[in-house]
Amino acid sequence: MATVELPALYVDTVSLLAETRRLLLLNRSPGPGEEGVPVDSALELEMVDIGTDGISRAGTRVWVDGILAFAGVDSVEVQPAFAGPLAEVAQTADTLRVVLHPATPLASQASVSVRVVSATAGGAHHLDETYIFSVEDRTAPRLVGAQALAPKSVRLAFDEDVRVPSSARFTFTARGAPAVPVAALEAAADGALVHLVLDTELTPDVAYEVLVDGVTDAHGNPVLAPYHRATFAGFRPARPPSRHFALWEMLPGHNRRDDVTGDLHRFVSCLQEVTDLLLADLDAFPDVFDLERAPEAFLDAILQDLGNPFAFELDVLGRRRLASVLVAMYQQKGTALGLRNAIRFFLGIEVRAISPFASDTLVLGESELGVDWVLGPSERFARYAFNIGVDRLLTLAERQRLRALVGYLKPAHTHFVDLVEPLPPILPEHWELGLSELGETTTLH
Repeated sequence: MATVELPALYVDTVSLLAETRRLLLLNRSPGPGEEGVPVDSALELEMVDIGTDGISRAGTRVWVDGILAFAGVDSVEVQPAFAGPLAEVAQTADTLRVVLHPATPLASQASVSVRVVSATAGGAHHLDETYIFSVEDRTAPRLVGAQALAPKSVRLAFDEDVRVPSSARFTFTARGAPAVPVAALEAAADGALVHLVLDTELTPDVAYEVLVDGVTDAHGNPVLAPYHRATFAGFRPARPPSRHFALWEMLPGHNRRDDVTGDLHRFVSCLQEVTDLLLADLDAFPDVFDLERAPEAFLDAILQDLGNPFAFELDVLGRRRLASVLVAMYQQKGTALGLRNAIRFFLGIEVRAISPFASDTLVLGESELGVDWVLGPSERFARYAFNIGVDRLLTLAERQRLRALVGYLKPAHTHFVDLVEPLPPILPEHWELGLSELGETTTLH
């Protein structure tokens, strides 16, 4: 482990634990359960006798992964495989300190077990304890394969989760001819997979080799040769089994026979690639105007082609749904059913009622002039005016959107007057001790 020098050390709390054992294993570095231990670390440990006997050096042994590393009874106590420059053995009256320095670095990502067997002088107390720590990851990720998913999409697979820093590079080399050179525009890591977007279409069925540089694992280990390259075939778009569109076979027979050098065949192969890509685009065209599969960029064009009159912001799913019902909305325009359906579609609100507008009019024998009677609108206006009632209180944005919907879908000669919402609940005035006055600020409810 790296040594950290502290300018000062303050101990706030000390917990005392009663220990019944005489012989203890302390000050282990790396410690039990420690992870990410550097591969060049030394293994330090101390055996302490809290009594008066002291440690039996001859009765002490240490094994690392089952290999004897220290034997106090031998003339060479620290075995050669662990006798690096930092190795040492030091003993005091009650402590035996052992430092093992492996001659070869620890294996990357290894789980190392250390077993310590010791005894006090005279053999009255014994120690046999094993602990485990984990070594840091120094293993470089490996590129295990590549696959073309689409004309401009390639997926790379690694043997562990990887990251793609901005400095990473992906180089493609065609191993066949004729072939179009390609380059990676975007790269995104998803666990052990890296998805690449290319600048142009791959030549179908031609072998390409991708060379990866700068991709790392989660611990910063870069991909290294020879596991940094992979070969894959250029993507071949699906085509109907009955289609046979070979330009070479369409040429007259004497032209094909005269092509001794093969230049004509190679030239026609270049044209064949372009033709195959055009045919693949034609085959995929139904996906463009299909509302369920159309790419997002085409949804706006579909709505524009349908004359979408609504300027509301919708997500992708909402735009697909709107495109599927827009013609029906046009057909129901100017009807109460069309209003209900449109409000339900855009706001998710059920319309309780679409009722004629009724102003405060004069009731013979009941109304009092200037008290409960006001001058209403003209007979023509009242005849074509209406209110809309909903089941809940709306937000300001919902009210604005509802009025915009009704303004577009209502018959042109009608007038939308009031949006009738439920009244907010009335909160009664409760009686408060020491504040309310009987009959004045209290209400029986």
